Amino acid sequence: MAISLYDVSVASFLQTLSGVAGFLERGLAHCQDNNIDPQEIVEARMCPDMFDFRFQIISVAHHSLGAIEGVKAGVFSPGGDQSVKDYAGLQKLIADAIAGLKALTPEEVNALEGKDVAFAFGERKIPFTAENFLMSFSTPNLHFHATTAYDILRARGVPIGKRDYMGPLRMKAA
Repeated sequence: MAISLYDVSVASFLQTLSGVAGFLERGLAHCQDNNIDPQEIVEARMCPDMFDFRFQIISVAHHSLGAIEGVKAGVFSPGGDQSVKDYAGLQKLIADAIAGLKALTPEEVNALEGKDVAFAFGERKIPFTAENFLMSFSTPNLHFHATTAYDILRARGVPIGKRDYMGPLRMKAA
C-alpha cells in the first residue's frame, strides 16, 4: 500500500493540531482553576534565549496549514500570523488551522507531489519538492514547536501528559 502526500502531511498535521487544541484547552482550564492570568502563559519561555509560548503556537499553525499554503504558492517564508497576542487568539489560530486543513481534499494535496517549493528568507532560497519540504522541513518544525509549547505548559504546572500531546490516533477501523 502506498502512502499518499495527504496522509503524511494533512492527516498527520490534523492529529498534532488536535493534540495542541486539547492541551491549550487544558492550559486555559488550569489558569482559570488556579487564578492565573493566561497572558502569563502566552509570554512564558522555556529559556531566556528561546521564543515564547505565543511564537510556538503561531509556528504550529504556520508549519501545518501555512506549509500547505506555501507549497501551493511555491514559496514558504518564516512568519505566521504575528497579530495574535492573547491566549484566546492562539486557540482561535489553531482552530482555524484545523478547519483549513479539514477543508483540503486528498486529491488537492496529492496533486502537489513533485511541485517545486522554496523556503525563502531574505535573499536566500532553499529549493525543495513539495513532499521533501513537507516531510523534512515543516513536519519537524511543527513537532518542535508543538513540543516546546507543551513543555512550557508542563513547566507551569498544567496537568497534561503524553496522551494530550498525541491527539487522536488513526486506528484501524473495525
